[in-house]
Amino acid sequence: MKSDNAKKGIERAPHRALFKAMGYTDGEIGRPLIGIANSANAIIPGHVHLDTLVESVKAGVYMAGGTPIEFGVIGVCDGIAMGHTGMKYSLASRELIADSIEIMATAHAFDALVLVPNCDKIVPGMLMAAARLDIPAIVVSGGPMLAGNHPTKGASQKIDLITVFECVGAVRSGKMTEDELSAVEDAACPTCGSCAGMFTANSMNCLTEAIGMGLPGNGTIPAVMAARQRLAKTAGIKIMDLLERKLTPRQIMNPAAFENALAVDMALGCSTNTVLHLTAIADEAGVPMNLDRINEISRTTPHLCSLSPGGPHHIEDLDRAGGIQAVIRTLADAGRIHPECRTVSGRTVGETIESVAVLNRDVIRPVDSPYHEQGGLAVLFGDLAPEGCVVKQSAVRDEMLRHEGPARVFDSEEAASEAIMAGQIQKGDVVVIRYEGPMGGPGMREMLAPTSAIAGMGLDGHVALITDGRFSGGTRGAAIGHISPEAAQGGPIAAVREGDLIAIDIPGKSISLKVDETTLRERMIGWTRPEPAIAKGYMARYARMVSSASQGAVCRPCREASASGLISGQEET
Repeated sequence: MKSDNAKKGIERAPHRALFKAMGYTDGEIGRPLIGIANSANAIIPGHVHLDTLVESVKAGVYMAGGTPIEFGVIGVCDGIAMGHTGMKYSLASRELIADSIEIMATAHAFDALVLVPNCDKIVPGMLMAAARLDIPAIVVSGGPMLAGNHPTKGASQKIDLITVFECVGAVRSGKMTEDELSAVEDAACPTCGSCAGMFTANSMNCLTEAIGMGLPGNGTIPAVMAARQRLAKTAGIKIMDLLERKLTPRQIMNPAAFENALAVDMALGCSTNTVLHLTAIADEAGVPMNLDRINEISRTTPHLCSLSPGGPHHIEDLDRAGGIQAVIRTLADAGRIHPECRTVSGRTVGETIESVAVLNRDVIRPVDSPYHEQGGLAVLFGDLAPEGCVVKQSAVRDEMLRHEGPARVFDSEEAASEAIMAGQIQKGDVVVIRYEGPMGGPGMREMLAPTSAIAGMGLDGHVALITDGRFSGGTRGAAIGHISPEAAQGGPIAAVREGDLIAIDIPGKSISLKVDETTLRERMIGWTRPEPAIAKGYMARYARMVSSASQGAVCRPCREASASGLISGQEET
C-alpha cells in the first residue's frame, strides 16, 4: 500500500504515534488509508450539507475495510461572488483546489481518494487532482437543489436562481415591482444543493457521471433525497473495490471517455464553462482536447434535453426521466457513445446501461425528434477570435443565431452593466466586454449580471454580448465568451472600437470584425497591456501563470507562448 510509506516498519513508529494521538487504533492504521476530500462550508448552498454526506461516505469505507481520513477543501459560491471583485477569484480557485488535494494526498500517502464536491469550480478542481495524482479515486457530489414554485403561479411555473437575476433586469426596466422581486427571491432556492438548472455545477456533476468518475445518479439525484446518502455510502464501498482492482482515473478518463462526456454535454445543453473545465481535466489526464473536435461532436449529437436556463425543465425532472444513464442509453442506441469505457462502478458504460430506460420522452427526447439537430454548445472562430470562442447555442433565440450589429465597447463588466441598466443599449447592438479574460481580469469573471439584465429587459432577442471573460451556466441569449486570445494578450478584441460592425454566424461557427487588417494593426501601434487590476497576492501570481481560455485557463510554471493575436513577441513576465 502507498500508505505503508507513512506507517509501516520500525522507522515509522513516530508516525504511528501521531496517528494514535488522533485516536486511530492499530487496526485502523493497518488498513488502507482513504482520503476524503470534503468541500463542506457554510457559504455555498450546494455545500452546506456535505458534512452529512461525508459521514455516509466514511461509513461505506469502514464497511468495506478501509480507514477514511477526512480533510477540508475550499470552495467559492459563484452566485454570491457574482458582480463584484469576488468573481475574479472563482475560476482561479479551481487551481488551488487541485493543488491542495495533490498536497494532502501526497504528503500523507493516501492509498485512494473519495472526492466530495458540488459546485462550479470545485468539481473540475477535484477531477484535475484525480487525473494528476492517478491513484484510485471516485467522486460523489452533493446533488442538485429542487426548483422553487413561482410566488403567484405556484407549482405550475418552476423558478430558480436565474429567475431572480433576470427579475432584477425586469425591475430596472419597469416590468416588475420591487415587492414582486422580493417574493421571487424568497421562493427561488427552496433547498440546499447546487442550483436547480443545467448551470455549471450541475453540468459538471452530470459530466462526472458521463466520463465514468461518478456512480449512476451522481449528476441528478436531488440533494435532499435519501438516495443521495445511499449513493455516498456506495461510493465509500466502491473506492475499496477500485483500490483492489488498481483502477485509476487515467485508465477511466481516456480519449474515448472524454468523447462520451462531450456527447452527453451536447445532448444536455450544458454550460459553456464545461469547455474550459473538460479542457483543463484533459490536460491533467494527458488527453489532447481540440476545440474543432468539440464542434464535430456537436454537429453529430442532437440536443435532447431542454433544461433551465434554455428550457422549462430542471435537474429533478431529468432525474425522474431516468437521469444521465438514460441520456447515455439514448445516445448509445444511436451509435454516439463508446460503450467499452470503464467506470468507477466496476462495469463498462455498455454494461451499466443495459437495463436503463427513458421514463419521460419530453424531458429526454429521442435522437430522431430532438429539441435541436445540433448539440448545446458551439465553438466559433474568426478574425475576432483566432483561437476560438464559445456559445451555448441551444439557449440562443432563433432570430439571434445570425446577427450583425455595431459594437458597444466596455473595458469592464461594471461599465457594461451600468450602461445596460441605464437603458443605453439599443436593439441590434453587440455589447463587447474586454479585459476580463484569465490574465486580464484577472480570473475570467462570469458575466451573469449583464446577460440576465439583457434578458430581463426583453432584449435577448435583439442584442448580442461578446467577451474574453466567461458566462454562468445560467446565461441565455446570444452570449459568446472565451474570446481568445484575450484583450490583455493583445488579441483582436483589444482593437475593437465603438461602432465597429461585428458579424456573428452561430450555425456557420464564425465571428468576424468588419474592419480591415491594416486598420486593426494601426490601432494597435503603441498598445500596451493595462496595469494589472490586482498587483499582489494569489491573483497576481495567477495572472502571470495562467494560459489562454482556449487551453482551459490552466496554470503553468511560466507563460508558454506569447500572444497569438495582433501583438506578438512582447516580453512576458
